[in-house]
Amino acid sequence: MRYYVSGVKYYYLMGWRMEDGTLQKTMLFDFFGDLLTEKQQEYFDLYHNEDLSLSEIAEGAGISKQGVYDIITRAEKSLTELECKTGIIKKWMETRAELQLAAANGESVHSAALRYFQLDKV
Repeated sequence: MRYYVSGVKYYYLMGWRMEDGTLQKTMLFDFFGDLLTEKQQEYFDLYHNEDLSLSEIAEGAGISKQGVYDIITRAEKSLTELECKTGIIKKWMETRAELQLAAANGESVHSAALRYFQLDKV
């Protein structure tokens, strides 16, 4: 679902907001990508992470652009459904925000937690 606020595009996915749909899809793939089929993983990665066009992927795979599109779309739907059911990314982002706030307020945060949640020392 997309919303436009003051000229900035925000993507809402299960209650969390991101300015970049590509980042959203990358996070879904990072968290749940191993649950996709090999073909879904490959095409999703080529399209979203390697920035290949549907035509380029189709040519390399020997299938139609529509076939590649269908596989990628099914993968995106599966990833979104997994997040809807589990809420793992939402919980990860909430925990990250809480740790970031705690670190900014000078509270003691274990260095392993900072690394895991990709936070620099504040």
